[in-house]
Amino acid sequence: MENQFFIDAESLSESALAKKHQLENDPSSRKDHMEYLPGMEVIESDVRDKVMSQVNAFDYSGYTAKDVKTALEHETCTIEDFKALLSPAAEPFLEQMAQRARRETSKHFGNTVYLFTPLYIANYCENYCVYCGFNCYNDIHRMKLSMEQIEKEMKVIADSGMEEILILTGESRGQSDVKYIGEACRLARKYFRMVGLEIYPVNTDEYRYLHECGADYVTVFQETYDADKYETLHLLGHKRVWPYRFDAQERALRGGMRGVAFSALLGLSDFRKDALASALHVYFLQRKYPHAEMSLSCPRLRPIINNDKINPLDVHEKQLCQIICAYRIFLPFVGITVSSRESAAFRNGIVKIAATKVSAGVSTGIGDHESKYNGTEAEGTQGDEQFEIDDNRSLDKMYRDITGSGLQPVLNDYLYV
Repeated sequence: MENQFFIDAESLSESALAKKHQLENDPSSRKDHMEYLPGMEVIESDVRDKVMSQVNAFDYSGYTAKDVKTALEHETCTIEDFKALLSPAAEPFLEQMAQRARRETSKHFGNTVYLFTPLYIANYCENYCVYCGFNCYNDIHRMKLSMEQIEKEMKVIADSGMEEILILTGESRGQSDVKYIGEACRLARKYFRMVGLEIYPVNTDEYRYLHECGADYVTVFQETYDADKYETLHLLGHKRVWPYRFDAQERALRGGMRGVAFSALLGLSDFRKDALASALHVYFLQRKYPHAEMSLSCPRLRPIINNDKINPLDVHEKQLCQIICAYRIFLPFVGITVSSRESAAFRNGIVKIAATKVSAGVSTGIGDHESKYNGTEAEGTQGDEQFEIDDNRSLDKMYRDITGSGLQPVLNDYLYV
């Protein structure tokens, strides 16, 4: 795989600053975001065309209250019904949508809520994504944990009672190669029953290797399905290649992963179209790989370090609730994750309606779980965080809150034999 561009942002040279300025102001200096780079696997698949043909034809202003009522009356939600539920016309029907979503969630998931925690093991990145706290030009403290440090962090997390972990890195093959991630997966399998990955997209054979190392599922944020907007936000690096990122979940499934998760970062572009695309991405892959477990995440943009290059498009809590309810009605069997980006109050409410999975004991920094969990000092040995979280509850507090609301927290429901 071609070596990506990387900058130590703490000591930007004049030439690096000039390159950054050129990328931001001269579109002709940027590589074609639809063109694969050397080493990127191209797969034959019709999923992308199916998704984008629906999204490009989606005019949500044309839906009426009658369309929404009809959608809610149907026992099975069609693509057209789902579009109506995402439209502005559905906003006055949010209570009815929530009731329908609650029924679907109860029917397929009972009263369970799954818990996990993320572990960031490195924050080096070779992409220039203008909205991201890890991007290669941001002046942050970079860090990559050693295997000894990773195991120490994992033990701290496991001792808290957590049984599922999500391993994350910045998008840097140079600093966090596939072998390094695989070794982290092998360590994770010692301490956790469920291991997820949220890393840069890789090829099918690499996903197969990571699965053999112990990874169960892969999460990839498409960020936005609007390819034109995507080009203006991802100016440099392998992440700039929109179609390669789109096909990541399908490559992961071909590589043997048991499950895959999807998401757009709501607020980067038109959130209604991005929500439609995310759900249809699941819908069409679900029909192609019916054995696979699939889930949706629903993140909104959060404040980050040096986030002065984008004006987020507001997605309010009411609109987020509408999206999540529409997801549940359209895809009743799919898991829905609501992250610690959202407030405790919102997450407490949405798990009673449609969400089935939440994170707890969260840190988006590097190497600070011991200090966070045990109250020890680790000054100068931590890497900066990717974004600010809102819900800081520990596993114990989250567990008690979920139980207190009449729901059943679940740490793991898999048995390996």
